[in-house]
Amino acid sequence: MWETVFHRMISQLIHTGQLVVTYPDGRETVYGPDDAPAARVRITDRATIRALCLNPELALGEGYMDGTILPENDDLEGLLRVLMRNRQESRMPAWVRWATRLRYFAQTWILRNTESSAQRNVAHHYDISDDLYRMFLDEDMQYSCAYFAHPDMTLEEAQAAKKAHIAAKLRIEPGMRVLDIGCGWGGMAMTLARDCGARVTGVTLSENQLATARRRADAAGLSDRIDFRLQDYRTVEGPFDRIVSVGMLEHVGVPHYGEYFGKVADLLEPDGIALIHTIGACSPPFAQSRWITKYIFPGGYIPSMSELAGPIERAGLWNYDVEVLRLHYAMTLRHWLARFDAHLDEVRRKYDERFVRMWRYYLIACYMTFEEDKQAVFQFQLGKRIDALPITRDYLYAGEDRIDDRKAAE
Repeated sequence: MWETVFHRMISQLIHTGQLVVTYPDGRETVYGPDDAPAARVRITDRATIRALCLNPELALGEGYMDGTILPENDDLEGLLRVLMRNRQESRMPAWVRWATRLRYFAQTWILRNTESSAQRNVAHHYDISDDLYRMFLDEDMQYSCAYFAHPDMTLEEAQAAKKAHIAAKLRIEPGMRVLDIGCGWGGMAMTLARDCGARVTGVTLSENQLATARRRADAAGLSDRIDFRLQDYRTVEGPFDRIVSVGMLEHVGVPHYGEYFGKVADLLEPDGIALIHTIGACSPPFAQSRWITKYIFPGGYIPSMSELAGPIERAGLWNYDVEVLRLHYAMTLRHWLARFDAHLDEVRRKYDERFVRMWRYYLIACYMTFEEDKQAVFQFQLGKRIDALPITRDYLYAGEDRIDDRKAAE
């Protein structure tokens, strides 16, 4: 029964490219025209076929993790490319469409991140081990989208360019008080303190990241200019001249956007500037990936531009500038995957094979989403006063050059 349902579902789904499926009994079926992109996959048991019929997105990730879904030559990218090119909700079975809509409407309750639940969600992903992240991140441990001013940049160069780009947007001067919401392992805070002369308060909910950030600041001789804290942003007291938040808004949740941007407004000086850097969807709001929220980022949510505009306006903030970084995160993730794969033997010694397949699925699925779907990175430049920034963008690139000159002089 379930193989028949699955066959009908895939027959209706694949219109672009070709997918060849080998069923558990060895039977091979071709779906779609003889055209690119193309992929071949073997499904090893009937339970996986049933799961794919009931919850395709979750079952695909779990099947790959468990080794019951086997792309030929482990070409997961090819398989995902075919599926993403053909992903249309109208072609899915009615029960899948209804389940997706119910999950979307339930997100208002599911994504209520209290201070305690937010800390649990952060610990799930960020308190695994620094050793794992060192295997694939750049030397500064920037776990967010890099900025590829040139496509041939190294990961280190692109992450340094990202920090310089953000610092230029913030217009930081020596002695300014800066709040880093979701400071991670401290790289952004250290850059702003060292290269711009700022006095930085960094807050995180990850005990692991906090310990590492403090050690790094101490080793760099920056402890007198940076205060790293284990603290929820909602309890921080200001004011601050500048606020930066990179890759943290994805963990806030739709019900808390008003609270988040209201807090940013409360913490900013009257002439202050905030830079919010977040993954975003260039599409109407949608239900989040069940696989991602179950295994990688519990409580996570990728906002659409339309979901952020209202809370920003109601907080009384000027939206000075919005930049949409397209494909930069796909390039970043491809660098991460290459470094992760270069350490596979070491990863396997520390974790089991299922973990390895989970992490590779996460990295590949993410860069495929940035390449094939309407997903990008938004940088919102916010403030209270109409004249807190120049009225043209010319200052941005001069600011980046000034930061590079300071670094070269050291």
